[in-house]
Formats: sequence, C-alpha cells, structure tokens
Amino acid sequence: MRRPTLWWIDREILLASREARKGVKGLGPGLITGVADDDPSGISTYTVVGATSGYQLLWTSPVTLPLNVAVQSICARIGIVTGRGLGATISDRFGRRLLYPLVALLLIANVINIGADIGAIAASVELLLGIPSLALVAPIGIAIALLEVVAPYASLARYLKLLTLVVFAYIAGAFFADPEWAPAVRATLTPRADLDAEGIGALVAILGTTISPYLFFWQTSEEVEEEEEKGIQATKAGAGQIASLLRAANFDVATGMLMAHLGFYFVVLTAAAALHASGQTDVSTAAEAAEALRPLAGDAASLLFALGIIGTGLLAIPVLAGSSAYATAELFGWREGLSRTFRQAPQFYGVIALATMLGIGMSFLGVSEIRALYVAAIVNGLVAPFLLVVIMLAAGDAEVLGEHRPGVLTLAVGWFTAAVMGLAALGLVVAQL
Repeated sequence: MRRPTLWWIDREILLASREARKGVKGLGPGLITGVADDDPSGISTYTVVGATSGYQLLWTSPVTLPLNVAVQSICARIGIVTGRGLGATISDRFGRRLLYPLVALLLIANVINIGADIGAIAASVELLLGIPSLALVAPIGIAIALLEVVAPYASLARYLKLLTLVVFAYIAGAFFADPEWAPAVRATLTPRADLDAEGIGALVAILGTTISPYLFFWQTSEEVEEEEEKGIQATKAGAGQIASLLRAANFDVATGMLMAHLGFYFVVLTAAAALHASGQTDVSTAAEAAEALRPLAGDAASLLFALGIIGTGLLAIPVLAGSSAYATAELFGWREGLSRTFRQAPQFYGVIALATMLGIGMSFLGVSEIRALYVAAIVNGLVAPFLLVVIMLAAGDAEVLGEHRPGVLTLAVGWFTAAVMGLAALGLVVAQL
C-alpha cells in the first residue's frame, strides 16, 4: 500500500508554525477562502433571493454553514497532510483523466464569475464616483492581475486578509434598512421554502453560489503555500505535529466560513427589508441593489453595500484566477504557487493573466451580468457534486490521509453535502427540461 506523503517538521520550525497559526494570528487561507465566497456574483444571488422571497430563506445561511465548514476543512486537511494541491491529489489517486473535464468546466465557470465580478466592481464605482463603468473594466481587471502576478506572496496574503474586513459593511448596512426582526428571527429558525419552480430555483442558486468548486482548489493549495512560506518540507511527521496544524486550520476555516455566512445572511436581510418590503422584486444585480437602497434605506446603506461589493470583488477575483491556475498547473504538471516568481512559474501566472483577460473581454461582448451568473451557476452546480464525491473518497482513503483522515461526523457531513449538491444539480437539469 502506498503510504501518504506527510510533513516532516523540524522542531524549531514546528514551534514557529504552531505559534504563527495560533488564534487570530493563524487566520489565513480559511479566512480568505470564506470571505471570497461572498464575491459580487454571490451577493447578486443573495440580493435576488431576498428581494423575491423576503425573509423566507434566511434559514439557508445557518443551515449551509456546517456544510461549508466540513468541506473546506477536508480540503485544508488534504493540503496540510499531503503537501499537494487538490488537483495533484486527485491525479495521484484517481488518474489524470478524471481531472480534464473537471478543470475545463471549472475554468469556464471561473472566467464567467471573474467577468461578472469585474463588472460589478465597475458598476459600484460608477454609482459612487460617476465614472462610466465600461471605462473602468479594463483598468480594474489589469490592476488585479498585475497585483497577483507581481506582489510577493506574503504581501498578497496580507492584502487579502485585510480585505476580509469588508464583509462587515454588509452587516452594518442591514441595520440602516430597518428590518422587521420578529419575522426575520422566525424565518431564520423555521426552515420553509416554496416548492414551485421559482422556490426550487432559489434554493439551487443559493447552494451553487455558496458551495463553489473554485473554493475547494484554492483552500487546498493555499494551505500548501502557507506551510512552504514557513519553510516546512513535505516528507514525514509525527501524529501530534500534524494534529496541531490541523486544529489551527480548522479554526481558520470555521472563522472564515462564519464571516462568509454572516455576510450572506445580512445581504438577504437587507434585500428583504428594503427591496421586497417596498415591492422592488426585479433587482437582478448587486450594483442595482446598492442603487435601489439609496431612496429606501438612505445614503449610508447604499454606500456600505457598494463598498462591500467593491471590497469582496477585489478579494474574490484573485481567488478565482488563482484557483484556475492551481487546477491547470496540477493537471499539466507545471510549477505552481504564488510564492514563486513569474520566471519560476510562467505557465501558472499565465493562466491567472489569461483568466482575468477573458473575464475583462466578457464586459465588451455585451453579455448581461445576470445571464453570465446564471450560466456560471449551472456549470458550478454540475461540477460540484462530482468533485465533492472525489474529495470525500480521497478524505476517507488511508493511502491519501493515513491516520489523519477526518472524523466520522466530518465525513458524514461531507457526504451529506455531496448528496445535497447532487440533488441541486438534478434540480437544475429538471428546471432546464
């Protein structure tokens, strides 16, 4: 039986790593991954859900939180224990052929999301400053791509961690919308959904934008980047050493996902309180929501919502492009990593640049943001269940994680998530037919 590749950690490096990943100081990949889940395309989905359904689907935020935590903690575990990205792990264990369709569909969905997110940032800047959004698309996209290609990993990581604070703009903005707290609390604690085509579509959209494949690849690879940044080398390690790193990663993931789902919850709450309550149920994008909030909830709510879109977009686009590059590099065996320079990993950074440029190009093709997001949701919805099944098979495989396989509860929640996403994919197919 092939033994899993584990980490060998020199005692001094181990102690430094433990200290660096302890408590708040240890927040990093999980925090960034979590808040990146609230990208402008996700915010658009949550806005539409709140505007059309009111408070009714607020319960989906706390219910999907443990699903996201379980999946992302498993992805983090794979990165820490194997020292490999998710694509490389899948290729090693199940063969490269399985990766080709998954990576191809991931790239399609990511490029669409990048284009939609750049457009949302530009539209929000236009709302605040009056500069035409189309004139901003290329400068915004190019600036983000250059930052990811040129900035050293440590600087990029600090920038991304700082941007996670923008999720609080959505929380603060909700209070200016003056929600009705009694029905909101009841909706949070009492799961209920309409089982017509529109209601099922809303549930599928929430799952598709909340549990996204690009997060799986990013989380796994960033755990590897974090440990390489600390000088840790992949060979073998004692159970106690690995367990220490896994506990820190679990705390990191849980914190990031909690922040993401708070943002999710308060965006739905804001849209329900301000838009649904006033009969404005036809808002289709986050930028439109920010504009619509101004006469309903005041300038402060509109400003906070717009700033949230800009901030989460600046965070999410590097994650989307980076996850594309990690997956592609692992498919073809290229050198990868944001901790490497462009000369050391030209193909890796080339994918980042190409994905961003294609996203920019979408804005000039006249593709509507809501149509693009709809297509991306379908692609993500089809990829996610297959990818989750592969991840769960790897997580329970002694040849991959050895004695560091997840506990029974985590595995059960992970498999339940795969089943739920499978049903969501089936719902998408039925809805199309």
